[in-house]
Amino acid sequence: MVSQIPGALAFLCLLPLTLMPMSLAMTSLYEDYGWQADSYATGQHFYSRSAVCVPIPEDLRLCHNVGYRDMRLPNLLEHESMQEVRQQAGAWVPLLAKRCHPDTQLLLCSLFAPVCLDRPIYPCRSLCEAVRNSCVPVMESFGFPWPEMLRCDKFPLDNDLCITAQAAGGTPSESPETKKCPPCDNEQTMESVTEHFCASEFALKMKIKQVKQEGSDRIIMANPRKQKIVKRGSLRRKQFRRLKLHLKNGNGCPCPQLDDTSGNFLIMGRKLDEQFLLTSIHRLEKKSAQLKNIVKKLRRHKCTAFHSTFEG
Repeated sequence: MVSQIPGALAFLCLLPLTLMPMSLAMTSLYEDYGWQADSYATGQHFYSRSAVCVPIPEDLRLCHNVGYRDMRLPNLLEHESMQEVRQQAGAWVPLLAKRCHPDTQLLLCSLFAPVCLDRPIYPCRSLCEAVRNSCVPVMESFGFPWPEMLRCDKFPLDNDLCITAQAAGGTPSESPETKKCPPCDNEQTMESVTEHFCASEFALKMKIKQVKQEGSDRIIMANPRKQKIVKRGSLRRKQFRRLKLHLKNGNGCPCPQLDDTSGNFLIMGRKLDEQFLLTSIHRLEKKSAQLKNIVKKLRRHKCTAFHSTFEG
C-alpha cells in the first residue's frame, strides 16, 4: 500500500524529476504493480499486471529529454506496449511547442513515461489543474476539450507522495494581445511541420481567396482554382473546392501569416462536426527553398497512424 513507501522515496517525490538520481531510473527490472486509473480520489488502490523498466526511446519525443532514462511499462495510462505509447504520446508533442504552461511536459510524462521507482508516483491534482487551466484555451483553438484521461479530480490531492508543480506561477510570459494564435505559431522545421501533418486530418498547398470575420473566429476562404492536395484524409475533392477554414477565436490574437494573403500557403486542418478547423498555417515564400522541400517530403511521408492533436 502507499503508506508503506519508504520516507526517502517520499522526499524524492518533492524534487523536480530532472533532479532525481539516475541510479533510480537505471534499475533493469522492478516487480511492482500499477494502480487502476479510477481509484486516485478514493484511496482504494488495487493492483494490475507487473511493470518493468525500459529505456525511453529517442523517438518518444514527448519525454526523451525529460531528465531520466528509463520508464515504467505499462505506464500510468495503461499503455502496455511502446508502440502504443509512441502513438498516443506523439499527438501531444505539438502542445509543448505552444508553451501554454512550463509544467506541461512534467504532467504528461509523469503519465506517459513515468519514472521507475518501487511504486508508481502520480501527478498531484494541483499540477494537473495548473496545466489544464493554462492549456485549455490552446486546445480549444484546435477544437479539443481537456480529455477524460487527464481529468484532474482523478489525481491525488497534494501530499508527499505525488509530483507537485515545479514552475513558479506558471503563466505564459506573453500577453493575450501579443501571443500568436496557436495554429499560426509553429516552427518551420521538418520535425515540427511533420508532427502537425500527422496530427492533422488533411493538408494542402493553396492560395487564399478571402479572409473574413465570423463571430469570434477568423474565416479563411480557399481559392478553389489554386490548390494542390498534400493529404486528403476523409475529405472528398468537392469539399476542398468549397473549403472554408475556421481559425478558432482568431479575432482575439495575431496571425502574422495572414497579414499578406498573396502567395502560396501550406494549410493543415481537421473536420469537427460540420466545420473545418485550421490547425497549422505556413507561408511559402518564393525565395525560401526550405518549406518547398518540406512539402515535397510530406507527399511521400507515411504517418504511423492518424491521431488527432492533443487527443488521448
